[in-house]
Amino acid sequence: MLSQVFLAAVLAATAIGYPASAEEPKTSATKVAVTGYVESFYQWNFNNPSNRLTNFRGFDNRHNSFTISNAVLDTQSTAGPVSARLALQVGHTPETYYLPEPSSPGSSSAGTTNASTWKFLQQANIGYRAPFGRGLLIEAGIFLSPIGPESFPIKDNAHWSRSNLFFGLPFYHTGARVSYMPADRITLILMGSNGWNSVVDNNSGKSVAAELLYTIAGHLTAHVLYFGGVEHPTGVLEGSPWRHLFDAYATWKARPWLSGYLHGNAGLERNRFGTSHWQAGALSARVQALDWLAFAARGDVFFEHVAKNAAGTASPIFWLSDWVASQTVTAELKPGDVSIRLEYRHDQAAGATFFRDAVAIDAMGAFVPNALSQDTVTAGMVAWF
Repeated sequence: MLSQVFLAAVLAATAIGYPASAEEPKTSATKVAVTGYVESFYQWNFNNPSNRLTNFRGFDNRHNSFTISNAVLDTQSTAGPVSARLALQVGHTPETYYLPEPSSPGSSSAGTTNASTWKFLQQANIGYRAPFGRGLLIEAGIFLSPIGPESFPIKDNAHWSRSNLFFGLPFYHTGARVSYMPADRITLILMGSNGWNSVVDNNSGKSVAAELLYTIAGHLTAHVLYFGGVEHPTGVLEGSPWRHLFDAYATWKARPWLSGYLHGNAGLERNRFGTSHWQAGALSARVQALDWLAFAARGDVFFEHVAKNAAGTASPIFWLSDWVASQTVTAELKPGDVSIRLEYRHDQAAGATFFRDAVAIDAMGAFVPNALSQDTVTAGMVAWF
């Protein structure tokens, strides 16, 4: 089924074009690029949890198991000003990628949608570059979130695991966006979407985002972003408060052998129980010791305050405790179009957030966190074409 969907999408993408007229022959040729990658890893969690889960780690969350994390086939097509992109994925990662996706009930004439409906789609969008100034790019579909400097493909990151900021903040958005370069190195982007991690919206409101990107190719990228909207489902005790998110990061290649990034994120939400808010930051550095050997280190911390008053307590937006943090070191061997990585990571939190030894199950059938910290070693391999 997946292969049939992909084949149909490729045929549709390559068919994009404009009919030739008698006065003006067709001159824009369709261009298609197909790329892909496969990610696989083995991880050992020194807590040795009985459920074999490394909690709150996003996509590298299986203890003592060889895991196919993700296999992705990415097709991009352009025909003159029109573009299309379809990235399909299968593996363990999509199960976590779409965990927050709302479930929308159907009827006798409309199907139900939930995470299983969309999990094979990583990206799916179309675009049109309008003849305005330097070219105004208009796109619609499912996009990877622009929040933060970390990429979804591991091959584009310095580490195997992602930071707590990447895991806690949105993975994807569904909507429309416009991009424009008013000057060299500067890009402005405006987006309207269903919100955080929503292909199908869970409320009647829409979210908006504004980005400013400054780039010196190969040396520096500076990015600031505002994202705002109603993110709670309709009918919850918190009401329908507007959530404000502010994000900024800078990536810098100081020398051919030294690079890194600094990332800061903060936000607030005034709900019926008061004001919930958070502050988070991450710092990463990478040293290219040899052409085929690199070392990287990263630290991050994420604080969250949950609103509380006489009426009750709001639901946490991110974590089970007031803060989480991690420290990570990674060694990478890169003999060609393959990356082999060995990573050690230590996670800690203010309260029980992780799993250790025998893990209990509550009355609802959920695992009960029983550890303040966890240490893992992960060996992983990525290949791409």
